[in-house]
Amino acid sequence: MDTINEVKKQEVYIEKIKEINKGKTLKYHILTMGCQLNENDSEKLCGMLENMGYVKTDNFQEADINLFNTCCVRENAEDKLFGKLGELKRVKEEKGTIIAIGGCMMQEKHITDKIKESYPFVDVIFGTHTLYRFPEDLYKALVEKKKQEDILDIDGEIYENLPIKRDSDIKASVTIMNGCNNFCTYCIVPYVRGRERSREPKEIIKEVEELAKKGYKEITLLGQNVNSYLRVEKEKGKSFEEYQGVNSFATLLRAINKIEGIERIRFVSPHPKDFTDDVIEAIRDCDKVCKLIHLPLQSGNTKVLKEMNRRYTKEQYLNLVDKMKAQIPNLTLSTDIIVGFPGETEEEFEDTLDVVKKVKFEQVYMFIYSRRVGTPGDKMENQIPEEIKHKRFDRLKALVESQIEENNQKYVGTIQKVLVEGTSKNNEDMLTGRTDSNKVVIFEGDKKLINQIIDLKIVSEHMWYLKGILTHE
Repeated sequence: MDTINEVKKQEVYIEKIKEINKGKTLKYHILTMGCQLNENDSEKLCGMLENMGYVKTDNFQEADINLFNTCCVRENAEDKLFGKLGELKRVKEEKGTIIAIGGCMMQEKHITDKIKESYPFVDVIFGTHTLYRFPEDLYKALVEKKKQEDILDIDGEIYENLPIKRDSDIKASVTIMNGCNNFCTYCIVPYVRGRERSREPKEIIKEVEELAKKGYKEITLLGQNVNSYLRVEKEKGKSFEEYQGVNSFATLLRAINKIEGIERIRFVSPHPKDFTDDVIEAIRDCDKVCKLIHLPLQSGNTKVLKEMNRRYTKEQYLNLVDKMKAQIPNLTLSTDIIVGFPGETEEEFEDTLDVVKKVKFEQVYMFIYSRRVGTPGDKMENQIPEEIKHKRFDRLKALVESQIEENNQKYVGTIQKVLVEGTSKNNEDMLTGRTDSNKVVIFEGDKKLINQIIDLKIVSEHMWYLKGILTHE
């Protein structure tokens, strides 16, 4: 497909809607569910809407367009969507608000069938592969008064130069690849986002350079499996234009590290089975790459990992951690853990606790296993009762929280470089920011420090945040 001309075609629809909206004060409300990739997609949707003349509002009741960007990783996202649609029915009747739903959940037929049957007042449904066509879909809903269903079951293309309205003036996410080839048995993502497709190195570098010119200090590289960037293309013999020596994830990190103005580089999510030596060396050598690495574990038991189709063992994971710690000074780790996968025994769960005790993660994102229609895990026997899942979750949570104070104590008395993000949500008189290791720090200071990286002395720890003071006035 000619992606350049397709984007130009959508720009025409943006202009048509802008002309329709001329002289009006129209508002949009967007609800984003799920991961950072979804947040990045929502920034593109916001960019399209603002180019059409809409202004963002946090109040869905006053919005002329209500847009949902959905996630289907966990069941509670479905409950949240259907609850919100129920609330919107009255707003639709009174105000005529346009309701549009996009994202991963719309790639699931049983969900779109339910929306059409139970919520027939929804105007636009679009999937992960047709996000770029939102202007056209919205135009047809507005002008032709026809309900739009725009979903592709095949892998989509990479569309460059879509409008974008970023949530922050200092931190930005940059998608480097879409889709996933891993097919973990608990995960719906490969079925709704398709197979791995990498962006051209030149386009990524160009986007980061433009962000640097605009004053952005921190970027996060996004993908379902970032450390396999360009690998599938190489296996298929697809020739990418090599740009600034970029031919792998490791070389991409090194190239972005050279971009003047960018001060911090993060990335999510890598896969332990693909964490190659060249990536470890790039993290070690690149001064701007944050030394907090997200390394999803999911389970600490080798048998459960095999059932999950994770393709590494408990021992391989711990060996990788040891190798990374030996090579990367000041390394800290965060992780994802799923509790209560089908068939998980008490002894197998204890293996997960054992890994947590040994690694001492800086952050642990804990999830109770949620069955997803269409995944192998959903059809597995020996589903764990909810009561047992919750008890195990509570035990894991207690262990993680018992380690937090110990982890936090190592910061007290040290000087940390903190990216100041704004005022504290809980105290307008305090500023808040994050360390390289993503620890929240609050401190007293002039608001002129916002959007700067400064040195702070950490004076105390408070479980979920650190308190700091300026090293000099």
